Amino acid sequence: MAAGAAITIGRAAEEPLSDGTLPRGRGAQPCHATCVDSSPPRVDLELDTSRLRLRRWTASDTSWHRYLVEERGGGLPSAEEDAVVIAGLLDSARAHGVAPSVVVRKHDDAVLGYCGLIVGRSSIAEPELAFELFARDHGQGYATEAAAAVVQAAERTGRARLWATVRTWNAPSFRVLQKLGFRREHSVWDDRGELVWNSLDLASQ
Repeated sequence: MAAGAAITIGRAAEEPLSDGTLPRGRGAQPCHATCVDSSPPRVDLELDTSRLRLRRWTASDTSWHRYLVEERGGGLPSAEEDAVVIAGLLDSARAHGVAPSVVVRKHDDAVLGYCGLIVGRSSIAEPELAFELFARDHGQGYATEAAAAVVQAAERTGRARLWATVRTWNAPSFRVLQKLGFRREHSVWDDRGELVWNSLDLASQ
């Protein structure tokens, strides 16, 4: 359910840049009148659900994240290479608060992957939803549960809209988005094919 075997929504469907951010797609201008120059309130990066705990990243998360990258099909990065990606996520969290969180299962403290908001191809005011879980944890509703908590946290900041960009082959991600209330908006094409933009109007939630 991701680029490779992992669940991916939004930015996670693409290969991450070295600083943990995503490239902006050509012709993708999703942020309209609701975008403002001043940064909106920060989204809470520490959340709880019935089964999950979402926490901030730490430098030691290279111990599992590099294997999630490998499972995605990008090869196993070195600990040093992965540390650069995580440092980028930590910088984003400090700078503006738009960053994913680590997803941990409560009953055994197992790390399942990550879920949260990223700037990606969009903006701080209207960020993208992204998540990616290990294949062993697919099919148990964890992605939907974590993503729903993130959507609620974004709504509490007063944001008007969230986005998610998904490749057409990623049917599981589309199903999660549908459960959350996202709708398809438009598509763009690049050298990897079609990329579908999906939006969620938080004002109507």
